[in-house]
Amino acid sequence: MRVPVGPLVGAVIASVGLGLVSPVAAVARPEVQARPCSDDPRDLPIHEFTDYRELQVELGRLQRVSKGRLKVETAGRSTRGRAIHRVTVGTGPKVMVVSSEIHGNEKTGTDALLRILDFLGTSESAHAKRLRATITFVAVPKLNPDGAELDRRGNDLSWTEVQQTFPQLAGRPLAWNYISGEVQGDDYRTRPGFDVNRDFHPELDYVPQAADVPGSPDRPGWFITPEARALRQIYLDLKAERGKVPDVYVDLHHQGACVRQAGSDKLLDVAVDYPPLPDRFFEDGQKYAKYRDVYTKDESRQLAISAYNGMTEGGYVGARYPHAPDRDLPGQARCSFALNGTGTVLFEVRGQTQTLGQQHRERFTRAVVAGLNRMIADVSTGAVDRIDPEKFDTIPGTAAAGALVD
Repeated sequence: MRVPVGPLVGAVIASVGLGLVSPVAAVARPEVQARPCSDDPRDLPIHEFTDYRELQVELGRLQRVSKGRLKVETAGRSTRGRAIHRVTVGTGPKVMVVSSEIHGNEKTGTDALLRILDFLGTSESAHAKRLRATITFVAVPKLNPDGAELDRRGNDLSWTEVQQTFPQLAGRPLAWNYISGEVQGDDYRTRPGFDVNRDFHPELDYVPQAADVPGSPDRPGWFITPEARALRQIYLDLKAERGKVPDVYVDLHHQGACVRQAGSDKLLDVAVDYPPLPDRFFEDGQKYAKYRDVYTKDESRQLAISAYNGMTEGGYVGARYPHAPDRDLPGQARCSFALNGTGTVLFEVRGQTQTLGQQHRERFTRAVVAGLNRMIADVSTGAVDRIDPEKFDTIPGTAAAGALVD
């Protein structure tokens, strides 16, 4: 039986008192006995994570008990009609957007967001009041609800359905990020879909063009998935409401199950990263040159350092996510938003559900909360602006990372 979300979140909040949710003060839970690490996909338990129905119930509860502080809206609908939520708390001038489960088998981010929202929406502490006055916090939990319910990376959108929505793509080859085989142990042959985190474009008014399909990893996406369009709309609405793009975007992900901190024998909890957009492409005549004055490499590194500090100070094992100088993924949400002037950070928790299931779920969730807590506080006070971005390269790297899957 799944553990109800409401009592767990309430118990965590009650145990803290002041400040954001402490990753070490939460309700004690017995740690799952460690087993030999394996990246082989398996059928593992996930019932303790928050599913779509429970997410709706918990968001409804938070909205009711928040005394009007927390607002839940439907920003869009998935292919199968599930709501994609925009949850807003705070009225401050600094805007932070955080999304989870753009990949449906990467689930700790949703539980972490619910804990953050519970505190920001219900706490009467002076600290919470300061945060609400300085930050507008926008959560997009479970951005890919169809994939989340199927417990797999991709969504549930067929190429035929894409061509029905965008007839200009009729007759074009399959988009490169269309999944119709086996990925991470999941068989997509009867229910194909897309890797949503390759479907973004830095030109936010972009309409899919036949000549741009099938595309490639080093080219932008198309906004052909309803999930990408919903997140784009949230971003554009915030820009219109505030007169500027959001200050921060955080994308909560998972990576391989056996990643260790470089130079040690410690398995990771979470790695962080700034956008993979090679510096050479911002030079005159190169493909990102027109974005040079708005690209937020330094701001993104400052935010990533803040998150890393929060996790390590909380007792968790952090690192830099592998980021080769030539890694170029403009179709990711974080890259497209960074090219529009938003500082963006990637969180990579260790292990998808097919490789760790709910093992270490509580520890990983607390680690994500710790990183977000510190980042929220540093953005609120302006301390993040005083961080030396060059210090990012002094964060320990990763070892035995295997395939990159963000």
